[in-house]
Formats: sequence, C-alpha cells, structure tokens
Amino acid sequence: MRKIMVFVAVLTMVAFVFGAIGVGPAKTAERHPEIYKAIKQLKGARTDLEKAAHDYCGYRVAAIKSIDQALHELDEALKCDKK
Repeated sequence: MRKIMVFVAVLTMVAFVFGAIGVGPAKTAERHPEIYKAIKQLKGARTDLEKAAHDYCGYRVAAIKSIDQALHELDEALKCDKK
C-alpha cells in the first residue's frame, strides 16, 4: 500500500512539474531544475519499486510502466525546449 501511495505522490509531482514548465525562465544557471529534480526522483521511485518484495496484485509493474512513461514525457519536454 505504501508503494502505491508513493506512486500517486510521484505522479502528482510530475503533473506539478508539467504545469510549471511555461511559468518563466529558470532562476538558476541550470535550465528547468524542476524537471531534472523530477527525473531524479522518478528514477529513485522506480528503483524502489523494482526492489519491492511484493507484487501488489500487478500494481507494482503498472507503476513502473507509468514511471517509464513519465520519464519519457520529461525527456521529450526537455528536447522540445532545445528546439
């Protein structure tokens, strides 16, 4: 149950990051620090889920797939900004 709650929290964070993309220029030298932070946290959550001993009725695998999709979307967002 805890892993599912972590998954929901991660998706909420990703939604927040996507909402913040167009807010304005980054205030630090690094462009889009929120996206890079989200990528790091998503990778950490994925690692935690991969190590989980329980399958959670298939929800663990579904959560990992959703994290992979979120990572792909964040990568595409970064590529879009470079155009």
